[in-house]
Amino acid sequence: MTPAVAASTTGGAWSWHPHLIVWLLLAVVSASVAVLHRRLLASSTHPQAWPRSRIQRFAGAMVVAGITLGWPLGDLAAHWSLSALVLQRCLLVLAVAPLLLAGLPDDVIHWLTRPAAVDALLIRVLRPPVAVVTVTVILVISVLPPLVAAQASSVAARGALVLLVLSAGLVLWLPIMGRIPGIPRPRPMIRAVYLVAQSIVPVFLSFLYILARKPLYPAFSHSVAVVHLRPLNDQQVAGFVSKLSFVLVLLTVAGVILVQAPDTDDDLGPEDPLSWADVERHFERVDRRGRAMPEPDPLAAGPGGPAAGPTGSTGPDDPNDDSGADTEPEPEAGTG
Repeated sequence: MTPAVAASTTGGAWSWHPHLIVWLLLAVVSASVAVLHRRLLASSTHPQAWPRSRIQRFAGAMVVAGITLGWPLGDLAAHWSLSALVLQRCLLVLAVAPLLLAGLPDDVIHWLTRPAAVDALLIRVLRPPVAVVTVTVILVISVLPPLVAAQASSVAARGALVLLVLSAGLVLWLPIMGRIPGIPRPRPMIRAVYLVAQSIVPVFLSFLYILARKPLYPAFSHSVAVVHLRPLNDQQVAGFVSKLSFVLVLLTVAGVILVQAPDTDDDLGPEDPLSWADVERHFERVDRRGRAMPEPDPLAAGPGGPAAGPTGSTGPDDPNDDSGADTEPEPEAGTG
């Protein structure tokens, strides 16, 4: 985009756009969750209600997502400003993801995570060290200059990156909120340390934004025409937005966790009690492992007889066994 073309389109950057596709998709997601919950509620032997407080959090997630992806933030993040893009990603990770997890019905979460492949993936990814690495890799990939340039020119690429960033937010918050059956939350002290790590490691690029001597994103080379910041200044603001938002939010939550942790003799804090959903998920895993075990082969010992026992014995009916009942007892002394 040349400077002349950029100047001619700056008015469109602040002009209101309804973003009907965004709101339509959010409406479809909301309706799908409600319908799925009703069906699960009707068919379950252990029905789980959707409390009003969770409904309000879910609605809040949808509203914040609409604001984040709609006008004006969505337009600025797509084409004009790196600081707007970073603010959008921070809202997805730090606001939309936890509200969504806190608002989804229990039965919907259980249904979504029941497939064996999903369950196995979550068991591995939700270990705190793995979660830190996963969130870091996803967030770094999402701001690579080629992908940022692609999302500036393609709605499909923009949507894919939004889903990628939202998945990073879900991975970040799941070990803290512990809503996956059969995957216990870490103890309070471990959760606090985990949040401190998440506030530092995934946003290490913020220092690069702040200390860089030149702009790193050609896609936002005309930011001064819209947000009145030169590209380098816009990049520096993006670094401060990224770092401060992660540090303030995650360290605040870590402090709340430590303050609310009950006093126990265990320095790490108490473990969460098991629920029926946890027990049910453990039984499902055992059942899957049982089905995965191979059936014993009756011909493993060759044709003509049963398989040998674990010690190589042939069994009590084997004619070659001369230690069985056919051996005549020796006469006792003093008889006859």
